Amino acid sequence: MEEFRQNIDLQTVSMQTLAFIGDAVYNVYIRCYLASKSNQKTNKLHNDSIKFVSARAQSKTVDMLIDSLKEDEIAVYKRGRNTNISSVSKNADIVEYKKATGFEALIGYLYIKNENERLEEIIDLCIKYISET
Repeated sequence: MEEFRQNIDLQTVSMQTLAFIGDAVYNVYIRCYLASKSNQKTNKLHNDSIKFVSARAQSKTVDMLIDSLKEDEIAVYKRGRNTNISSVSKNADIVEYKKATGFEALIGYLYIKNENERLEEIIDLCIKYISET
């Protein structure tokens, strides 16, 4: 896996690619979190995960996170949010979808940079926030 990360140039990779990676990474963390809480059927786990991974949830989460992000993280989030998108989720408006794309780009960025401690810190904040709302 490390070899693959090293082959991704953060100077040239598109924000959509970072969001693509970030979406998968965030989903894995959320699924592991939910599975660790209880041994539910996969359909229940999937339905529970939507509370965390939907564009609407990610949009709200990034609103909460924005003041705790570092300068480079804010820059990546904004670039991801402002990227041209060709489709929008049927369950979110364009603003929520763009904010979610920015959030996913940030997660992908931290993953590719191998900043696992910071990545987990941010995801832990997201889990805590969404669990309390």
